[in-house]
Amino acid sequence: MLPRPSLERRSEVRGMDYFTAARAFVRAAELRSFSKAAHELAVKVSTVSRQVGELERDLGIALFNRSTRGLALTEGGKTFLVHARAALETMDEARAVTMALNQTPKGVLRVTLPPAFGRRHVLPHLPAFFEQYPDIDVDAVITDEVLNLIDAGIDLAVRVGGLKESGLISRRLAPHRLVPCAHEDYLERAGTPTHPRDLAKHVCLRGTGPKQNAWQFGRGGRSFVIEPPGRFRSNDLQARLEMTLARAGIALLPVWLLDAAAEAQGLRRILPGWTVDAGDDGAAIWFLYPPKKTVSSKVRAFVDFYAARLGPALG
Repeated sequence: MLPRPSLERRSEVRGMDYFTAARAFVRAAELRSFSKAAHELAVKVSTVSRQVGELERDLGIALFNRSTRGLALTEGGKTFLVHARAALETMDEARAVTMALNQTPKGVLRVTLPPAFGRRHVLPHLPAFFEQYPDIDVDAVITDEVLNLIDAGIDLAVRVGGLKESGLISRRLAPHRLVPCAHEDYLERAGTPTHPRDLAKHVCLRGTGPKQNAWQFGRGGRSFVIEPPGRFRSNDLQARLEMTLARAGIALLPVWLLDAAAEAQGLRRILPGWTVDAGDDGAAIWFLYPPKKTVSSKVRAFVDFYAARLGPALG
């Protein structure tokens, strides 16, 4: 039996790749040859010999009796072979099962959604997504809060607006365009603006962000900025839409929030020919997910599904 190594030596040995060394030992034991094991593993004979030696020093016991006739396992070697082979088989199985997850989408997908967009465009399509991917469950966190995806254990985020530097992987789903809107009854009562400057005489329904204090319009390369007057502010887009439908004033609303039902209730777009600055460079609807070497199949499935469903409709 080899002498038990010192603590200093054991610390150095344990810096090795233990599974690689164990695999080299198992093949050498099965083939009863360092050279045959090295040939099968596509490494040098000296590499296999070194790896087995590191195992012996780490364990403090000889694994082989070496002779000119070849290798023979010691009692310690026989014991280690049984457990090392089982450990390697378990690791190979774990690897195969995990790789299969990346091939067949399955598992729980945690996704965070902004309330208005999530309710209007994501949730209605989930039944079809579940039908197409029966092995994926969705845990939806619906909030306007910008969560730290890694800390919150979130696989995927859908966000609306401009992107801040975050280190996340992004994929653009559709543009985010704002348009001024009002109910037809409000326009009949208060008049229809024909220029952004006319908004100064109207009631405006604003958001709560700092960029909501100034509405910027553009046409023909020229811009016009107005500080919208009004007594109602809300961080909730759906609330601003409902106030608009309640004939309370004029709001800047995203195109993706407007539908035939809103138009049927009397919602009208105003100031045709003018564009609205959404307030963020590169404002769009985005998929965001943490950077990884391989994107999981459940994330890829969700992103591809909604890109196909919503991309053309919202573009």
